[in-house]
Amino acid sequence: MNKTSATRHSIYLAASALLINMSVPSLSLGQSLMDLTRWEEGRSMRATSNVWVEEDMYDVRNNQDRLDRIEAGETFVLADLPGPGVITHIWMTFLHEPHRWATDGAANHQELLLRIYWDGREKPDIEAPVGEFFANCFGKRMEVISLPVIVEDGDSYNCFWKMPFHTSARIEIVNQSPKPLRKLYYNIDWVKKESLPEDTMYFCAQYRQEYPTRNGEDYLVLDTGGKGYYVGTVLAVRSRSPAWFGEGDEKIYIDGEERPSIRGTGTEDYFLSAWGLKTNSTPYFGVPYLNQHDRIVGQMTCSYRWHIHDPLVFSKGIRVTFETFGWMSADENAQNRAHSWNEREDDYSSVAFWYQMGPTRKFCETPPASERRLPSLERVLVWGRDYVDDPFHGRGEARVQQGARYLESDGQLFFKPDSKEEGWAEFFFEVEEKEPLRLVLELTRSYDYGIYQPVLNGVKLGEPIDLYRPGTDLWEFHIIDFWPEPGPYTLRLECVGKNQNSSNYYLGVNAVRLRERRPRVREFGYDKNKDWRVEQILYR
Repeated sequence: MNKTSATRHSIYLAASALLINMSVPSLSLGQSLMDLTRWEEGRSMRATSNVWVEEDMYDVRNNQDRLDRIEAGETFVLADLPGPGVITHIWMTFLHEPHRWATDGAANHQELLLRIYWDGREKPDIEAPVGEFFANCFGKRMEVISLPVIVEDGDSYNCFWKMPFHTSARIEIVNQSPKPLRKLYYNIDWVKKESLPEDTMYFCAQYRQEYPTRNGEDYLVLDTGGKGYYVGTVLAVRSRSPAWFGEGDEKIYIDGEERPSIRGTGTEDYFLSAWGLKTNSTPYFGVPYLNQHDRIVGQMTCSYRWHIHDPLVFSKGIRVTFETFGWMSADENAQNRAHSWNEREDDYSSVAFWYQMGPTRKFCETPPASERRLPSLERVLVWGRDYVDDPFHGRGEARVQQGARYLESDGQLFFKPDSKEEGWAEFFFEVEEKEPLRLVLELTRSYDYGIYQPVLNGVKLGEPIDLYRPGTDLWEFHIIDFWPEPGPYTLRLECVGKNQNSSNYYLGVNAVRLRERRPRVREFGYDKNKDWRVEQILYR
């Protein structure tokens, strides 16, 4: 058993053991393995995309178990269930780009809005993008292995939260993408009941975002009235500043209190990690996505935390917030020095999960899919695919290489130089005004790639970049923070050798990016008059 398999196996064993004693009041059905030994009234049911031709079990149409297309702007009802009952499991899958069955494109899970209405209410008590509801943020596919949510291999979405309802339940997906939702398969498993206890609570979930967070305010995850349990958080953060974002504490206000009676010790501590966040997936907490471990401008972190054994109990209402404080580089700090207690302006989005008696109180509106997509931070963006022609590189084979890693660019420049000496490529861009920028190279790393030195207008920048890696990935290399003068620039990548483990000198360039820094960097202007040709700076 390899290390990854062993880790997953241990997680599954831990999850199984913990399920034995798992208990959340008012949700007795299937709470624990011991509950399976006691009969409870009900009848299992399923709403499904399954198609069945009754007259001929061998008819090929019996395998057409999907909705082939849900067009842009359409709403599709997955289930309209009569109560009383309890939804015990939701499973769905659909095509992602790129795929040979979706040549005209396919909707991304961030663009699909999940809504669930309890007992005929006009407003949904669950409203969140499909991706974020299943702890898959930023429109990216990621594996999640936890107790209530499992996304195996980033494409099979499973939810095991218990969702009781008295008279009816309507589950729908709104396709807010300009592209169709392709080949949707789903099963909604539920138990029809004769009745439910009067103290049965409804499952609720709400998405919210701030791009970027607001100065002078903590980030709000949930603000609701009534009686219930807070049971989970999904939080996605994209950093707009260098350094660590997560010094801020969770601050939770119970039953209308003015000062939070529950306050934490740091963002990573709330997510049950320590000394920062790293990728992991456990039954109760995890970080399924962290695009780079370096603390960079543009770092993306997706985290989840389930309060299954430790629900936050409220009788009149609850308000869940996070401070948006962290480290900050010297050039965007009033003291012109780096320290850990600064109000940052990063991009936050979240989903709150809770149970409560009665209807929810609307505390925010879910923006449309076009506004849920993170805004670009690039002031200048040069795609490698536009530099395939011979004048832009040395002798060798060059082509556009496509694949899942290169969806944003529709393909990278893949260059196989004839020799180390022919291993060079040049990219051109124009700077329109003098402003604080960060030069970022988005390059592929793999087992047959070389070592390349970045050179800007004839000036070497930093150390050579070793692109060798046993596996293959797409990596951002942050090169320099500077204030370039307006005018034309040539970025040259020169091969200076290869790692001893590499089999060749290949080069893959997805993009050359000049990334904006926060407005406060311009306002302070500490480095405005520094000559980047002489003094090279990269804030971390």
